Amino acid sequence: MKPTLLVLAAGMGSRYGGLKQMDPIGPSGETIIDYSIHDAIEAGFGKIVFVIRESFETEFKALFNAKLEGKLEVAYVNQELEKVPDQCKYNSEREKPWGTGHAILMAKDCIQEPFAVINADDFYGKEAFVTIAKFLTEECSDNTYGMVGYQIKNTISENGSVSRGVCSTDKDSNLLDVIERTHIEKKDDGIAYKETDVWTFVNENTTVSMNFWGFSPKIFEQLEVQFIEFLETQGQALKSEFFIPSVVSKVIMDEMASVKVLKSEVQWFGVTYKVDKEKAINSVSELVNQGVYPLKLWSE
Repeated sequence: MKPTLLVLAAGMGSRYGGLKQMDPIGPSGETIIDYSIHDAIEAGFGKIVFVIRESFETEFKALFNAKLEGKLEVAYVNQELEKVPDQCKYNSEREKPWGTGHAILMAKDCIQEPFAVINADDFYGKEAFVTIAKFLTEECSDNTYGMVGYQIKNTISENGSVSRGVCSTDKDSNLLDVIERTHIEKKDDGIAYKETDVWTFVNENTTVSMNFWGFSPKIFEQLEVQFIEFLETQGQALKSEFFIPSVVSKVIMDEMASVKVLKSEVQWFGVTYKVDKEKAINSVSELVNQGVYPLKLWSE
């Protein structure tokens, strides 16, 4: 059975100032998602599931259905604030959905096979998809999950802070924990994250999560249990987020599964900020010039 790719594309791009997941950066109008899907197809994925919002559903489907028709199975699910378990309550003044863990949970009814998770606005690199596809088809189980890890020095924006899951691993490359750091910057004397106005520096080779995960469908049960607990404790907050790294850390702590860290040394690029777009365009152009990608990614 071919693995599935789950694309988290419901973000509204508050720091970017628009729907970055639909913004063209390739020479023939391709988005970053297009390159991820292209790499996934080549690596052997058989289905794509997009997590999107109702507010741009029609436009998004029109864009990607036209490109992907006949290439692989495509499905869509919506992430909305009110999509919570029936018994759960939350602050009625809240406006945003509940974060990446909630986004993955939205796909529980349409994924029955091992699957990978990616962000829509991050470029992960061709070899990373080959690596995760091999893991999903050969090693992934209800007891063994995977994560493609990147060196933090290769994942920093030059234009502002980023959010990353900072990882620690054992000698066998198993994940020990991953902590979401929501404000990481490149400073004059190194890379550091900030918490309550205190800066902590980290080694530039530290492994971080870019939300490139490999799971069995068992993760949906674990997500649902933890999401209910999350809403009980943080559901009244206006900006609390149910992060997938926190879910994975608890899964590891409770010995429900181990998580194998699959290393990538690729230089990340993405579009966290509007000014990141120029670098993304230049990076893709260089890859096209090197012959990694064709000038036109999708044939008519």
